[in-house]
Formats: sequence, structure tokens, C-alpha cells
Amino acid sequence: MLEANALKKDDFKSDTRYTVAWRDYDGKIRPANLYVYRLYDQFMIARKTDHSGLLYKIGYDQILKVVKETAVSLEQQFRIPDAVLKEASWAGRTVMERYSTSPGVGK
Repeated sequence: MLEANALKKDDFKSDTRYTVAWRDYDGKIRPANLYVYRLYDQFMIARKTDHSGLLYKIGYDQILKVVKETAVSLEQQFRIPDAVLKEASWAGRTVMERYSTSPGVGK
């Protein structure tokens, strides 16, 4: 079983992809591919890139191990409005569905 190695905010960077061992909200250890949007003192806002487009509030203590870190070029970065990523928007929630449309696809 993996043991927590006291990861903290300084171990992560915004606009970076990570492959990690994550203790999910049910306490199960799962592999996850994350795109980190924003870092706060107690948690990060990230998207699981191998699943739906949901955004997650993940505490640093939930990440048990970083397997891989990949910087994302400016052209490849995902964009989300600042209002969605503000710390106050995440008070009392752990998951947020973010659906974006584009005029280029007729929506």
C-alpha cells in the first residue's frame, strides 16, 4: 500500500500535466492523469484528463505519489474563466461540471 509522502503546494505547478496515485473521495487509491489549473494553500483545482471534463478540488494530502510531470506549452494549455477557478467558488464543493461551447462548432 502506498504511504503519503507529505506532498505540498510547492510540489506542483499550474498548467502542468501529472500522472499520480490519488486517494479518491471514497478512500480508494487510483491512478489518475491530471491537468492542474490552479494551486491554493490547501488544495488544487485539476481536471482528470482521462475521464470526463469534471473539475476536482484535490487536497495535496490526497496525492500519494507523482509518477510523471509534463509541462504544457502555452498553445496546449486548457482555459477556464477565472471566476470558476476562484478559491471562493470551491467552498463546500469537491467537483464541478464545466461545459464549454464554441461558436465555431455551432453552439
